[in-house]
Amino acid sequence: MSDDLVFGMGAEPVARRDWPALTGDEVEAVLGARVAEVEWRSPRPLSTTARIRTADGRRLIVKRLPQALRTPEALAEEHGFMDHVRDRGIPVPQAWTAGTGGGFVYEVQELGVGEDSYQGVFSWTPYEPRFHAGPAGVMLGRLHTAAVGHEAPARPWRPLKSGFSLFGAPDPIAAIERTMAERPLLGDFLAARDWRSDVERLMLPFHRRLAPVRDGLEPLWTHNDWHGTNLLWTDDGYDLDVTAVLDFGLADRTTAAYDLAIAVERFAVDWVSLRDGGPANVPKRQLQSFLHGYTAVRPVSGAEFFALANLFPLAHAEYELSEIDYFLSVVPGGSGENAEIAYRDWFLGHARWAESEEGQAFLGLLGGGAPG
Repeated sequence: MSDDLVFGMGAEPVARRDWPALTGDEVEAVLGARVAEVEWRSPRPLSTTARIRTADGRRLIVKRLPQALRTPEALAEEHGFMDHVRDRGIPVPQAWTAGTGGGFVYEVQELGVGEDSYQGVFSWTPYEPRFHAGPAGVMLGRLHTAAVGHEAPARPWRPLKSGFSLFGAPDPIAAIERTMAERPLLGDFLAARDWRSDVERLMLPFHRRLAPVRDGLEPLWTHNDWHGTNLLWTDDGYDLDVTAVLDFGLADRTTAAYDLAIAVERFAVDWVSLRDGGPANVPKRQLQSFLHGYTAVRPVSGAEFFALANLFPLAHAEYELSEIDYFLSVVPGGSGENAEIAYRDWFLGHARWAESEEGQAFLGLLGGGAPG
């Protein structure tokens, strides 16, 4: 993909317009070292990331984030969790905050070992080759095991967050109302829509089914953005493994079942096809392999098993509200069009599909069904 293109709200790339690409001069000012080459620029649109090579031969990942999105303090929350799981055997590259300037914060990360097999692939994509699903499930199970003991509190609301604070609350509508009061642009956006009826109709039935086990789901710091694009791989024809875990930008204190639902949501349903009126293209064997890999390392409890199917239609909702917030309050000039897509196609669309015949069959694969 050209450096001038990034992924948009669908699978097709769009012109890079919200954030200019990182330049060698900019990176030099941050690192205090000469940059020999900007080797690659990420097509992910919500931050600006590049792989660079310094004059002394180091290869690093540099990320620029607006401080309206992430402050140095917010990055420290992520780095603390990364350090915790790295110390317990999870292959997470070292990362650090390199400085601030011009309303941005700069994060630098070691390159990590392995191939970035998904660097040009849209995030909601099945594992390819399909036998990547099993090792991805194994590594997620390892991560959840390693995460035990990291007792930092849940992170505060920020644009672009994935958490369980809204639909993990006894009254999600009241929780959303509190967030609207704290984030006025998001509040104005939702106030112009019949969002309470939408949530009551599409999401609260799953929330009510979740209620008997919700309080029994142990709090745990989790990754919350688990898919092939955030993993590095080795596959030499004899050995296949995940060799690095990347991008803890959405990490937060949630539950293992919530993170498992997010991981399934990221690869097991073709949301872009559904948006265009097509099929979900569920890769059933991949799903089975992923869950088998996970449970071989970390068996799920009865509460987690029951929760998974009912978490699935809810797990993406908090992120989508935060993405609407991002499009309205962080993107220069705002993007009402993308905010509307996030609300209609993703916030509502995921739960709407879960109600469908195809969606109910999928929930059955996870051990449950749509609420009656």
